Amino acid sequence: PASPGPGDIIAAAPPSAWAKIAPEDLLVMELAPDAKGKSRRVVIQLMPAPFSTGWVGNIRKLAAAHWWDDTAIVRVQDNYVVQWGDPDAEDEAKAKPLPAGIAKVPESGYVVDRKGLNIASGNSGAEPWTAPDAYAKALGFLDGWPVASNDESVWPVHCYGMVGVGRNLSPDTGSGAELYTVIGHAPRHLDRNIALVGRVVEGIEHLSSLPRGTGALGFYESPEERTVIGSVRLATELPEAERPKLEYLESTSESFVAYARARANRKDAFFNIPAGGADICNIPVPIRKIAQ
Repeated sequence: PASPGPGDIIAAAPPSAWAKIAPEDLLVMELAPDAKGKSRRVVIQLMPAPFSTGWVGNIRKLAAAHWWDDTAIVRVQDNYVVQWGDPDAEDEAKAKPLPAGIAKVPESGYVVDRKGLNIASGNSGAEPWTAPDAYAKALGFLDGWPVASNDESVWPVHCYGMVGVGRNLSPDTGSGAELYTVIGHAPRHLDRNIALVGRVVEGIEHLSSLPRGTGALGFYESPEERTVIGSVRLATELPEAERPKLEYLESTSESFVAYARARANRKDAFFNIPAGGADICNIPVPIRKIAQ
């Protein structure tokens, strides 16, 4: 088309613009089958270094120990989050013990030093950052992840589908045993207050469509309301044929820059007035299955 839309640009992106997601960076969560007996798989890509490394390390240990097996979805709050973990976590007598080697991560781990990071922007191939918004002085993408910055620090941002670590009041930062994913409008006020450790890259519909909890903050009030988690595994633990095979559009590629510009200035057939800008969370990083 004369004025290609974001979908056109993604479809035309060359193979060199795509990067494979390593199986060791994927968590595969199998929920109990739905009411019709259909299986429900959710795939989470873990956050790469240097972000949230302490919590991601804990999550790898929890997955290796099969700790999440037979835990549950405990909270679904409309336009906010789905949360899962041990339903008895608040009861010391009943709580499921954590595996050995789980680290306590300080609050300083919510951000990383900006120096030395190469941020790709949808503004242009030359500019490393986009304009500020209400939450940060600058925004951009790092290795395919949306991030924000001030003069000293960089941090990942709470967009739809991002996965974070549940915690109690500060100075507690959570272990990674209790996780949530965003299923509503991006709650950017949580940035730098909670650790982000990944994003759902497949199967978000199995979480976003769950019945909303009727208790405070969307917590389920009875065990019968919860969805049981059958298993959570690193993809490397699965047989080769069962491993998710996914790739993302590299944020440093010319195709991604063109895609981001198109998201901000849509001129394809449906649009009469280009918006002239886009929220960082309105530029979702394209992720697709690798053709077999």
